[in-house]
Amino acid sequence: MDSYRTIRCEAHDEFTEKRSRFIGHAFPVQTVAEAEAAIKKVRSRYWDARHNVYAFSLLAGNAVRSSDDGEPQGTAGAPVRDVLLGMGVKDCCVVVTRYFGGILLGAGGLVRAYTQAAQLALEKAGVKTMALGTALRIVCDYSSYAGIKALICSCGGVIGEELFTDQAEIRFCLEKSEVGSFSARLTELTNGKIAAEPTGEKFFEI
Repeated sequence: MDSYRTIRCEAHDEFTEKRSRFIGHAFPVQTVAEAEAAIKKVRSRYWDARHNVYAFSLLAGNAVRSSDDGEPQGTAGAPVRDVLLGMGVKDCCVVVTRYFGGILLGAGGLVRAYTQAAQLALEKAGVKTMALGTALRIVCDYSSYAGIKALICSCGGVIGEELFTDQAEIRFCLEKSEVGSFSARLTELTNGKIAAEPTGEKFFEI
C-alpha cells in the first residue's frame, strides 16, 4: 500500500434523532489493543447508555472489526464500518454511543443515524492522507542550510527533524517520484558538494 487515510486527532460530535442521542467518537489507534482500550474508555464514560456500537480499521494486517452492541444485526456496527472503509480511513476506531429516546427508528433509520454519527466524528477529527515515501537526511554547513530547506519544501518534502551542531542535519521525507528531481536540483544548487542520503521508507502526510 502506497497511501492511506487516517485521522488527525481524537474527537467527538453528537446529534439527536427522534429523542435518541447519538454521540460519535473517533480515536487514532494502531493496534487491536489500542482499539479495545478506546472502546473500553467510551463504555466506562457512557456506562448508562443503551448501546456503544463500534468499528475499527487498522493498517497492520488490514484488520477490520465491528459490533452492533445489541442493536438489530447489520444496522449499527456495519454502517460505522462502511463509513471507515468507504472513506479509506485506517488506524482509526469509531465508537457511537446511543441513548435511546423511546421512539423506534426502524432498520433504515438506525443505519442512517449510525452512518451520520460516524461521519460527524471523522469530520471533527479531520482526515489526512499518508503516503509511503523515501526518508532522507542531509548534512550541510550553515551557509547552505536555508537554500536546501527551501528546496525540500518546494519539492513537497516534509521535514521531520533538524539537528544543529557544528553542521546542520535535516531529516525529511519525499514522495518517491520526486527523489530523482530533487537530487538533480540539489546537485545544481550545491555544485555537487552535498547529496541526500536515503535512510529507508516512511509514511508521511501529504
